[in-house]
Amino acid sequence: MSLEGMRLIYFSYFRYVLSYEIIFWGNSVHSMYSIKIQKRTIRIITNAGIIYSFRDLFKKLQILHFYTQHIYFLLKFLVKNRDLFKLISVIHGFSKRYDYNFHLPSAKLKLFHKGVFHSGIETYNHLPKSIKELSHDVKQLRLAMKRFIIIKFLLFFGRVF
Repeated sequence: MSLEGMRLIYFSYFRYVLSYEIIFWGNSVHSMYSIKIQKRTIRIITNAGIIYSFRDLFKKLQILHFYTQHIYFLLKFLVKNRDLFKLISVIHGFSKRYDYNFHLPSAKLKLFHKGVFHSGIETYNHLPKSIKELSHDVKQLRLAMKRFIIIKFLLFFGRVF
């Protein structure tokens, strides 16, 4: 089977299974098993041996790493459910430097810090202001976030495809 056909199967089946509720379990200790399975699948698709670097294989197939997918789906969930979160400007009632950031509630439990609510807000607040200013248009915000995550991914893994 051709590489493009194998890539199509990856996106139609494996990525779907991998991304199922990834925002809830992507931050857990057990996600390492999913990462290993993703790497094994990529080795099978490319017929690569142990010597090849995964960075090159991810770039060749234009597939996002598990953690990058986790961040993307987490941000997508946050944007889709913006009404559950409060902006800092709404809470304080006056303009501040971080008007487009979401308010991060305080909690002492580690379990809360690892959860979707807290980690999603922290991830969103680390986005550049130019992306968060698009919050009035959900579609444009999603596209800008996806472009930003892919660019960060490419900078981390080297040159552009």
